[in-house]
Amino acid sequence: MPRKQRRLNLVVSLILVVGFLATSLTSFFVARASLRTQISQSDLPLTSDNIYSEIQRDLLRPIFISSLMATDTFVRDWVIQGELDESRMVRYLKAIQSQYGAFTAFFVSEKTRLYYHSEGILKRVSEAEPRDVWYFRVQTLREPYEINVDPDMANRDAMTIFINYRVFDYDGNYIGATGVGLTVQAVKSIIENYQSRYSRRIYFVDKQGVIRLHGREFPEGVANISQIEGLAPLARETLAQPAGYHTYDSDGKSIHLNTRYISEFGWHLFVEQAEDAKLREIWNTLFLNLAICAGVTLVVLVLTNVTVSAYQDTIERLAITDKLTGIYNRRAFDLLCRESLLDAARNGSNLSVILLDIDGFKGINDRFGHAAGDRVLVAVVRALQAGVRVSDILCRWGGEEFIILLKNCPLEQAAHTAEKLRTAIETMTTLVEQREIRITISLGVAQYRPGDTEESLLKRADAALYRAKEGGRNRTERG
Repeated sequence: MPRKQRRLNLVVSLILVVGFLATSLTSFFVARASLRTQISQSDLPLTSDNIYSEIQRDLLRPIFISSLMATDTFVRDWVIQGELDESRMVRYLKAIQSQYGAFTAFFVSEKTRLYYHSEGILKRVSEAEPRDVWYFRVQTLREPYEINVDPDMANRDAMTIFINYRVFDYDGNYIGATGVGLTVQAVKSIIENYQSRYSRRIYFVDKQGVIRLHGREFPEGVANISQIEGLAPLARETLAQPAGYHTYDSDGKSIHLNTRYISEFGWHLFVEQAEDAKLREIWNTLFLNLAICAGVTLVVLVLTNVTVSAYQDTIERLAITDKLTGIYNRRAFDLLCRESLLDAARNGSNLSVILLDIDGFKGINDRFGHAAGDRVLVAVVRALQAGVRVSDILCRWGGEEFIILLKNCPLEQAAHTAEKLRTAIETMTTLVEQREIRITISLGVAQYRPGDTEESLLKRADAALYRAKEGGRNRTERG
């Protein structure tokens, strides 16, 4: 491949590669920025709102039930009247548990310290019993209720989320605690259902950063958000805000986090979305674009090479070819003759030339016009091509003159070929404007002699042609 063509290929490649890379990378960064904006301003907030609405339906319902129990006139009247028939309270708790689908329902009397359950009296709470600490904590609460996670003794110590609601008589005196409970596993199933539907990681965090509830896929051993890589530096900020949006990096992934404080629980709802899944689609699009760009670059380079090569071939052909007749021109003959002379000198082979001229050609141009003259030139060339060997080289020397280079051909054979060509031209007719034109040619033949140059060889052939012209034309002379 020529140096200039290699340089052209390099320039075209650089332009295409730089252009495609700039376009593809710009599209990638714009798409990534758009993705992050969509996640932060649309996807996560919308998901958080939906989850909060469902939490109100699925998890805040027990708080509402506990509130109804704490203000129920039956509960207050039964306590005020002295808790005379325990079966009435048991039936009441069983009805609450059945009607609302709670895992457990209870009431603890402040006066008797009896723990009533839907299956009967469970026990009497005591300040000396570690498992009863929750009740004495509820006694001093400022808030009307608390959410607490404890083992449920009535259900084989299954971990249960209790809503412990304070109960007051009609005069505002504290008379006990009531409420319902949901199993932790049931709540986790609800969270996992959210995660499955929304493809987000969801968990609940208290004011101290302790992770209270989460699904099964949450990392083991992580009990506080300060233990989560990338989120630890943001822990204080996230817990200080009622709602917020944050991003952090964990395990090489960019995580988008939306937080919301749920006052009924006293917990923060954390909803996280990793951008890697959607970002992977953008990466795949980038790689596809780059592959297409590479393909287009390759196609363009191939087409460029084909076009340039064809153009160069055309230029080279035009440089050595006579435009009218399609045979070699004088420039090409000079190159071919030098090579042939070197070969003849080196190998001692025979080399001859025939220099010929169309007799009276100027008269044809003057009489019939140059277009007719051109047709005669073309007709002469076709006749000459038909009369020489494939290895012989026919060139237009200039005007109406032609030269033939005959390799491995002695003078005698060359003279014979010249006579054959003269006879063929003499008997040939060319039709121009319904008129037949007959022409003749004069030829000079010369053979290479040791020490000959192109100039000396052609000088002898030209001298022979001159003698043919002077001798009456339409004849062959040897030089």
